[in-house]
Amino acid sequence: MNKVEEFEELRPLLFSIAYRILGSVSEAEDAVQEAWLRFDGSETRVASAKAFLSTTVTRISIDVLRSARVRREEYVGPWFPEPLLSDPYQDPERSAELADSVSMAALLLLERLSPLERSVFVLREVFGFGFDDVASAVGRSQTACRQLLVRARRHMRAGRPRFEADRQERQELATRFFDALREGDVDGLRDLLAADVQLVGDGGGKAPQLARAVTGADGVARLLASVFPLMARVDVTFERHEVNSRPGAVFRDRDGRVLHTLVLDVLDGRIRTIRSVINPDKLGHLGPVADAWAVHGEVQRARRRTE
Repeated sequence: MNKVEEFEELRPLLFSIAYRILGSVSEAEDAVQEAWLRFDGSETRVASAKAFLSTTVTRISIDVLRSARVRREEYVGPWFPEPLLSDPYQDPERSAELADSVSMAALLLLERLSPLERSVFVLREVFGFGFDDVASAVGRSQTACRQLLVRARRHMRAGRPRFEADRQERQELATRFFDALREGDVDGLRDLLAADVQLVGDGGGKAPQLARAVTGADGVARLLASVFPLMARVDVTFERHEVNSRPGAVFRDRDGRVLHTLVLDVLDGRIRTIRSVINPDKLGHLGPVADAWAVHGEVQRARRRTE
């Protein structure tokens, strides 16, 4: 097997590692490409392509994450990971761990960790790397990596909900949610929402977004039921997708361009959090991006016509 074949076989794993460390599709793709350039440029034959490339993409991702910390601290409004519709890496033995680790909720918890803690957690807990490979990848001793992992596990456990819905329950609830959304059914939506549900949007200051999170079943239900029929009037449509391994949808303008994504977190039989990513910088990997401000203007004009 030549270098190109070895790399292409490992590309899905490398992207999946980088995305979990960085929370960005574009930055993960750049990290994988840089790893390839270093692999292709190495003059000596490496003993293990997987070990070399995993170490390289991890170290690149750590460097990128460190430089991104300042940008994220200065980010306008809530910061969410770039939405991912499908994770290219498949491992039947770790499918549940892989799916859970790519959810928006898990990635936001990972944001609380230091770059080293995050990388050690991803390599060890998500992908099952041995401590010798983890230590090599992050440039620390095995003892230090075990300590980093203990701290990372503690932070992750503290932020995780006690009970999560299984995939079938999530999908059934999501079907009812999107049916009610399409109909503008306030009561139908309210029945599906947790009492303390939050609706939060990430526009990054580059698209219309909520001034603050909307909290409470009644307020969220009324807002959604009032807004989507107006969006439908200006030919906004949505298509169901799993977004970061959770039920969600991609919304598009009349020309089929991506307007925003929506993803649902389900807990104890109710929808607990609804997250929308509308920042155009985070949507380009999904296709041509809509002019959210223009759509917003159309929606406001449609609202005035109904008043």
